[in-house]
Amino acid sequence: MDNKTFRIVYEGGTGEIEEKKSRFIAHICPVTTEKEAVDFISEKKKVFWDARHNCSAFVIGNNNEVTRCNDDGEPAQTAGRPMLDVLLRENIHNCAVVVTRYFGGVLLGTGGLVRAYQAAVQEGLKNCKILEPKDGYPCEIKTDYNGYGKIEYVLRENNLPILNTDFGAEVIISSVVECNFKENLEKIIADKTAGNAEITWDSQVKFDILDGQILKF
Repeated sequence: MDNKTFRIVYEGGTGEIEEKKSRFIAHICPVTTEKEAVDFISEKKKVFWDARHNCSAFVIGNNNEVTRCNDDGEPAQTAGRPMLDVLLRENIHNCAVVVTRYFGGVLLGTGGLVRAYQAAVQEGLKNCKILEPKDGYPCEIKTDYNGYGKIEYVLRENNLPILNTDFGAEVIISSVVECNFKENLEKIIADKTAGNAEITWDSQVKFDILDGQILKF
């Protein structure tokens, strides 16, 4: 499946890089309002008051209705905006990030600053739990034992979860499929099993993916 993934920080995290003796420490937090984002940034500035810079960026809303960034004394467009660009590129929503810089005595230049601040945000995101809300259809796929392996392969190849497998006179596999892949799955399974499989669809639901696993319906 190839679609742009909507992503939310479910649990914040931190990440740190070092560039020419300067330390860049990213602090990432889930937020739902501009006030929450501003409060988070203010808190980090108080905690890391002794740092040379505490640059920030945040995105609010399903369509990024509110976006803000701040260079906090770094040259214009070398910190806050590059940090924001990472969030937008990764399609992260409802998130605030502060990157604290402890100056190491060596100037990095504008290009070096952009790369360092972006790398810090990326390192921080690696240590966050990222939630992916989805819309899809639960389904049951019924087949014989010869078709079971083929269907299991199709589901795993397309990163579709196997919620349950019932082995009886026939094999019934339960899964949930994103809306935009429903018709494709029907065609693929019909082709792979030569029509020897039956798919029963339930009503559309919302579900969440966390660390590659379904968190809830």
